[in-house]
Amino acid sequence: MSAVWSLWWLWLAGALVLAIAEVLSPGYVFLGFALGALAVSMLLLNTGLDLSLPLLLLLFAALSLAAWLILRQVFSRPTDQVKRFEDDIND
Repeated sequence: MSAVWSLWWLWLAGALVLAIAEVLSPGYVFLGFALGALAVSMLLLNTGLDLSLPLLLLLFAALSLAAWLILRQVFSRPTDQVKRFEDDIND
């Protein structure tokens, strides 16, 4: 019997919880973690590996970092500047 942390559906449930937390929080804080957990889930589902907890956490951290860096590249402003509003919405 495999350990509980090697179950793919548990990682998928964690990804869902992190995605819900992303909707409830401002910014793109939890989205990278949710994508990392989803990637670990798909890896465990497709390969059927029975990895140890430290190795799975390292894989989760690496995939989350890669997802966060990709999201930062995709969603960043072209000049990395803060958007400024000149007009008030009530005017």
